[in-house]
Amino acid sequence: MSILKNLVTIFVLGIFLTPRYSESAISCSVVLSDLQPCVSYLTSGSGQPPETCCDGVRSLDAATTTSADKKAACQCIKSVANSVTVKPELAKALASNCNASLPVDASSTVDCNTYV
Repeated sequence: MSILKNLVTIFVLGIFLTPRYSESAISCSVVLSDLQPCVSYLTSGSGQPPETCCDGVRSLDAATTTSADKKAACQCIKSVANSVTVKPELAKALASNCNASLPVDASSTVDCNTYV
């Protein structure tokens, strides 16, 4: 009987001590903070983005690890891109120009549903 009691105790403790994994999405304020240095480049720049912009892009790339993060970042970028006129060619090439693998381009035409 004591073996059964011990097994039940271990099982119950295991339930409470098992880490809970949730897929909480990155906040829009984090996305905007990371990409803020890119705004003037995306609206009126040319050539390569400034290093401060690329630092933000790489930071955002590192912070968007789940599909929920990527979708949230996409939706945030898209909503801002709809209110600011960015050069589409710079927006689409931003991540690659910064040597980042961020799958979200900074344009208003990106399909955020691909991150479900």
